[in-house]
Amino acid sequence: MAVLCCLAWAGTRTGRAQQASPAPPSPLQVTIETQQMAEPVSRYEYGMFIEHIGALVYRTLWSEMLDDRKFYFPITAAAKKTGAPLPGPFRNMMPRHWHPIGAQDAVTLDTNDPFVGAHSPRIALRGTTPGGIEQSGLSLVKGKQYEGYIYLRGTPGTKTKVTLSWGPGVGDRQVVSLPPLGATYRKFPFHFTAGAASSDASFSITGTGKGSFHVGTVSLMPADNIDGFRPDTIALLRQLHSGFWRLPGGNFLSDWSWYNGAGPRDKRPPTFDYAWNAMQPNDVGMDEFMTLCKLIGTTPYVTVNAGFGGAHSAAQEVQYLNGSVNTPMGAWRARNGHPAPYGVKFWDIGNEPYGQWQLGRTDLKYYVLKHNEFAAAMRKADPSITLLASAATPDEMIIEGVAQADHVKDTDATLCSKVDWTCGFLKHSWGNFSGITEHWYARAGYRFDMAKADSGFKLPRLEAGYVPAHYSVLQWVRDPSNRVHIKAEEWKAYEKLFPDMAKKHIFMSIDEYAYTGAPPNLKTAMAYAMVFNEMLRHTDFIRMSAFTMGVSTLNITPTAASMNTTGLLFKLYGEHMGAGMIPVKLAGNSPQPLPTQHMVGDLPKTNAGSPTYPLDMVAALSPDHKYLNVAVVNATDKDQNFEMNLAGMHVYGAATVWRMTGRNLTAANDLGKAPEVSIQQVSLGNVGSAVSVAPISINIYHFPVEEAQ
Repeated sequence: MAVLCCLAWAGTRTGRAQQASPAPPSPLQVTIETQQMAEPVSRYEYGMFIEHIGALVYRTLWSEMLDDRKFYFPITAAAKKTGAPLPGPFRNMMPRHWHPIGAQDAVTLDTNDPFVGAHSPRIALRGTTPGGIEQSGLSLVKGKQYEGYIYLRGTPGTKTKVTLSWGPGVGDRQVVSLPPLGATYRKFPFHFTAGAASSDASFSITGTGKGSFHVGTVSLMPADNIDGFRPDTIALLRQLHSGFWRLPGGNFLSDWSWYNGAGPRDKRPPTFDYAWNAMQPNDVGMDEFMTLCKLIGTTPYVTVNAGFGGAHSAAQEVQYLNGSVNTPMGAWRARNGHPAPYGVKFWDIGNEPYGQWQLGRTDLKYYVLKHNEFAAAMRKADPSITLLASAATPDEMIIEGVAQADHVKDTDATLCSKVDWTCGFLKHSWGNFSGITEHWYARAGYRFDMAKADSGFKLPRLEAGYVPAHYSVLQWVRDPSNRVHIKAEEWKAYEKLFPDMAKKHIFMSIDEYAYTGAPPNLKTAMAYAMVFNEMLRHTDFIRMSAFTMGVSTLNITPTAASMNTTGLLFKLYGEHMGAGMIPVKLAGNSPQPLPTQHMVGDLPKTNAGSPTYPLDMVAALSPDHKYLNVAVVNATDKDQNFEMNLAGMHVYGAATVWRMTGRNLTAANDLGKAPEVSIQQVSLGNVGSAVSVAPISINIYHFPVEEAQ
């Protein structure tokens, strides 16, 4: 593999002339040397990332149907349907707002002794005319049961009701009358059964009588929820074989207090997230995330707030999740209903602290000191934890334009320059981490252009360097795997500068990545399959990865969910190229073509992929060495053939292939429609050396093998 020059990795790169793709040799020869084995695939190879972006967590994982159930927003007639638009990029996640029933001036937000947060709604009553509040836009399934509760207090003699309506008629609703109210808040449960399906149902709280009543908080969920989570999404996520989930963020994390997300949910105050410009109800906190990980059978990986947060808070979070009941935070966890420690092993200190967009951003020379302080405090709380440092290699610093913040040109963001965060940790925080985190986001249909980046100061920095890319299908599919490959090139250079990295088994966790703007279809699945293949070629140091977002593997509506093509791909690789598989050396007679654009930013020195152009391949032995699995991506529209030669073993029985394909590149699996992409298991019988690969397909061939005599 090409090695970077630490003095002039990016600064001396110039354009490379456009090159025509080479014609592959015929026959394509592939040699698999089964005696040359790499590190086994980690169980954390196919992890997931999730954060509170707007209502993302609450609309996909959590079962709560009512938005703003703790009444953060004003209650006005103007908010009858979806509420006022929120600033920021996630307008489709706008929370529904409450609106008054009856006179507008009868509803006020009372700041005197609120139940939770800054205020609680007070509804002034006007005799027999019902007054109250309502939320519309709910989705119901006919015949489905729903359950909830409400906290109320009010003038004695007040009569209150909650109503679930699925249509305009008098018979299109169910009304539940509540017991008498008193001067203090009481919790009243209720149950409904939907009489019809609806995407615009409403829930209302009304009262009649004299005086007034206050609403503390209210909740409505489908009765089949599992500890507050949606059973449909939980069942699907269990099939993805995710070794871990990284949570709770993300940019969201840097101004979020984990203390606010613990304790009784109804008493957790709603807060405003300034990273994503959204209200957060604080219903899904650390205990709920631990429950989620248990439900889907995965390992939690926690990132602590190193933006506006401090080392003491991070240490207390470690103690809350891992400490015994004899510690102050462990005792609080027990009082919150969770006496057994969670035993969280992996901890990340901060999220993208190098980014201009990050709340609490600090220059590298100060952040390494902050990291060291956090590491000492967190290890004191639990010496057994594995700490990761939030780093960024030069490719990330160049592409995101972060170097400009330090008055360094993109072309000077070289290996171990003052804006190389990964090198900064290796120099100044040695011993205070076991792993380095890296993030990347490739942009579908765009490439990074240095000239545009250098003149892009009037643009938002994250957009300044991108121009449309006129890629062939194969180039488009390869593009995101190049971001993995460039990090591998950089890592090998770091290992030359810091030999103890290999001795201490310092590893990389690519714990955020995605091909943004690429819809979940067969074409995108092939791109992610090449990402998987590239990571599997580097199991010596890429030990963890987390896809953004975990729920992006599913199609989700308020009442249903299904697995999309991205989820199907995770299922395929998790089952057949998953934990314990042992990658072996794979060689070929057809190298991948060299990159055709300028050599900076998002392009490595050599393209990602195996030397089997136009195919991309990776091979791995089963833990017992009885089977050889070969993953092959064919992004061409033609059948491709190769001759497979095994060194050290031979195939001795019937082979099988699991093939993921569809009728065209845009084939997708949409909710409510027949799947257009499927995984087919095909028996190949006793194969010789010749192997055929179907067009636009992702394949995992399964060969029984034994050692050659």
